[in-house]
Amino acid sequence: MTTLNIAAACLLDPHGRLLLVRKRGTRALMLPGGKRESGESPVEALQRELWEELQLRLEASALTPLGRFHAPAANEANTWVDAEIFVARLPHAVEAAAELEELAWLEPGEPHPENLAPLLRDHVLVALADC
Repeated sequence: MTTLNIAAACLLDPHGRLLLVRKRGTRALMLPGGKRESGESPVEALQRELWEELQLRLEASALTPLGRFHAPAANEANTWVDAEIFVARLPHAVEAAAELEELAWLEPGEPHPENLAPLLRDHVLVALADC
């Protein structure tokens, strides 16, 4: 079993909606973020990924740790993710860039889409609800 070390963000807009992304050629909605490169801290990896995926720059001080979670990878067979998750407020509107095909919003109190990534569905949404 392979394990991917990732960093991802729960990005909330002024209405409390959670930003979800879907990568090109995949089905699962997930948090923006991605794999850590050698020598990168979770925050450094997240800052790089947010710039690549959303053209979004956030200072480290804007990222509040939510926790570290383990779950099956959404898009890779026989793979798990070891994820450092952060929470931040979106300072402005964003658009999909790089490998992203879709942006979606998870409304507070609304039913969840069926195609949520396991990490998001089984761990992150529970931790966010406890905040």
